[in-house]
Amino acid sequence: MWATRASTIYADSPEKGWRPWGLLVPVVGFVMVALSTGVVPVALEHFNMVDANENPVSFLGLVAYLLLPFAALGVAVFAWVRFVERRPLATIGLTKARAVRTFVAGHAIGLAMAGGIVAAIWATGALSSGGFALAFRSPMSLVKIAILLAGFGLQSSVEEILFRGWMQSAIAYKFGIAAATVITSALFALMHYEPHQPWLFTLNVFLFGVFACCAALRSGNLWIAMGFHAGWNWLLAVGFELRVTGIDVHLPALIVKLTPRGPDFLTGGLQGPEGSMMCSLMLVVGIVVSAVPLRRTLSHEL
Repeated sequence: MWATRASTIYADSPEKGWRPWGLLVPVVGFVMVALSTGVVPVALEHFNMVDANENPVSFLGLVAYLLLPFAALGVAVFAWVRFVERRPLATIGLTKARAVRTFVAGHAIGLAMAGGIVAAIWATGALSSGGFALAFRSPMSLVKIAILLAGFGLQSSVEEILFRGWMQSAIAYKFGIAAATVITSALFALMHYEPHQPWLFTLNVFLFGVFACCAALRSGNLWIAMGFHAGWNWLLAVGFELRVTGIDVHLPALIVKLTPRGPDFLTGGLQGPEGSMMCSLMLVVGIVVSAVPLRRTLSHEL
């Protein structure tokens, strides 16, 4: 399908530092996660901002959970790339050309896909409506929604920098694009895994990772995947009073309040729309649309 030999997927640069052997890349990545998103939540729990399961217990706790651990993770990734591998950020997809425009375009795609999934579930009758634009009745709710736009922007962008930026480029450099796509998507699903969670949600997280990989590869930079991820998370969190990755932000709906009343395979259950079969279908379509022209491009380069 794609390249099986070592590949550079973003900008290239001469060897200056140490790049870990391919199989060590996931180990290094999870050490970064453990030292940042694993340690910081312990402090947040101490200050009663998250519970024992790392679920935010207040809006302040939610903002702190989105900002602090992921800011620490971002610093860890940048420090590794800069001081250990000694390569420019463009080599992990953070190119300078059209960065803002591409991020905004990705954000729009994330909003459209997330909204499309919810609309498809609603069309099956598995969601019932209970009021439109409820957030506009409370200026403070709108302020909080705007804060979450920045919070999810940081959280989502750092996840993309780790997985589709550094990890994907590092594995592709050793084993090729196909291996990098599968491995990083599987590790992304593993990072989001919790015991006894529905298998469909786990599958969807993997498909989400594959789609984000395809989007980054097709655009030749990371900005589109960062924007897509941020728009997706934010709209699912604030648009419909539904859960995003199992988290309820407890804010009135920005668009329409929807209440699940159908089976979990349609509504996503406690995981929210990301655990729905409709999410699976949307992501498969997105992967096909992104991968077909990508395959043609790569076949000409090899």
